[in-house]
Amino acid sequence: MKYIDEFQDPGLARRLLDEIRATVTRPWALMEVCGGQTHTIIRHGIDQLLPDNVELIHGPGCPVCVTPLEVIDKALEIAARPDVIFCSFGDMLRVPGSDRDLFQVRSHGGDVRVVYSPLDALKIAQQNPHRQVVFFGIGFETTAPPNAMTVHQARKLGIPNFSLLVSHVRVPPAIEAIMQSPSCRVQAFLAAGHVCSVMGIREYPELAERFRVPIVVTGFEPLDILEGIRRTVRQLERGEHTVDNAYPRAVRPEGNPAAQAMLADVFEVTDRAWRGIGTIPASGWRLSERYRDYDAEYRFSVEGLTTREPAACRSGEVLQGLIKPHECEAFGTTCTPRTPLGATMVSSEGACAAYYLYRRLGTPPTPQEASPVA
Repeated sequence: MKYIDEFQDPGLARRLLDEIRATVTRPWALMEVCGGQTHTIIRHGIDQLLPDNVELIHGPGCPVCVTPLEVIDKALEIAARPDVIFCSFGDMLRVPGSDRDLFQVRSHGGDVRVVYSPLDALKIAQQNPHRQVVFFGIGFETTAPPNAMTVHQARKLGIPNFSLLVSHVRVPPAIEAIMQSPSCRVQAFLAAGHVCSVMGIREYPELAERFRVPIVVTGFEPLDILEGIRRTVRQLERGEHTVDNAYPRAVRPEGNPAAQAMLADVFEVTDRAWRGIGTIPASGWRLSERYRDYDAEYRFSVEGLTTREPAACRSGEVLQGLIKPHECEAFGTTCTPRTPLGATMVSSEGACAAYYLYRRLGTPPTPQEASPVA
């Protein structure tokens, strides 16, 4: 298979669903740890086509959503400075801080620019040598290598007015934290294929063995998701708990050694706060001592901020898989994509945004309305 249409074939989807139904004999709860997978699941109604005793729990797989409020507030403070050009991907501009967002900073005169690559921000720094240029570097293992490479390039080219505001997080420690939670109901994981394409799968076998949970590396198209669920349910029914790569067209067991080398050179592992969840040990990266001069937090010394989460927002519970988005009282009323209370309603990978966009407002569609393909 080479083309996207082949991974949205209705006939193959029905066959996979039939196999899942024939395999399942008892209730199982699976968590997908990727916001892109969540959107595929909700858009195509996959969760509603599965047997009633197979539940999909949406995990903290949206990088925008888990960026902590303190870092958002630091970004807003830095972006408002007159000597700064603040660069970011577009999905961060409406993420709410304690009292404003980057759109509001820009409307009040801040030089906030949307870029499509961290290298765009580096080019802006070269073109504006008398101003500080900051790139907002967020995300999981997928976006960390290009951000690391950009800092490496800035140091190599001697560009002193570029810095990175870092909020990178790592998936395996998050899985460990989820499994250690007293409220955990997760019995298996669908791992994010793009993360594993960078890092490989070597960190997962120990987690699968320690917590006795299957971990199946899965892609992002409807048939990818269904195949991942099929393999996961088969393991659960057999009492197995191994790591299975269901996305071999993109994921090699060793991952991408060049990307890993760049990460090891530029970053070092650190504890990292996750919005709505709290601090998870060794779950993130920060710039290493060698590149500390390019760290925007050190360069601008933003301290003494008082953060404030909206009391009505339950995005933390959504990110932990404790509730579905439409179970939040603010969902679709006081919290919408135009007036978001939390990042899960803003991001293109947020679970609340998926439920709102695809009209999953609490009443399930009829079987005729639900389809595993667009």
